[in-house]
Amino acid sequence: MKTQRSFTSVLSLLILLAVVRPVHAQPPTPPKTTDVLVLMTVKAGVQREQIAKVLPSEVRATVRLYLDGKLRQWFQRSDGKGVVFIIPATTVAEAQAIMENLPLAQASLVEHDYLALSPLGPLATLLESAK
Repeated sequence: MKTQRSFTSVLSLLILLAVVRPVHAQPPTPPKTTDVLVLMTVKAGVQREQIAKVLPSEVRATVRLYLDGKLRQWFQRSDGKGVVFIIPATTVAEAQAIMENLPLAQASLVEHDYLALSPLGPLATLLESAK
């Protein structure tokens, strides 16, 4: 219970720091993108058999990306609606170039949604207040 209360307190502080800034503060520096989250879903109307034909080459290509350091993590969505990738890229365009060359994308069987990720910015405020 105490751990949950501590976690809730820290989370509340982070949210407060993200929302409230001193009036005289300069605008924050845009966060540096460190990774890109990619949601891959099968296009509407694509049959399971179409995916099954391309899947072996997709898996091999994905493993190559992982071994080459171009794919940090990948997961199956628990709801069965696709796959989630975390690509170590500094731009969405860089992640798109990687994902669009995979066999399922080349066969126009899947769609991708991209979300740039960055470190949690409000943590820097905690460091500044410790000076």
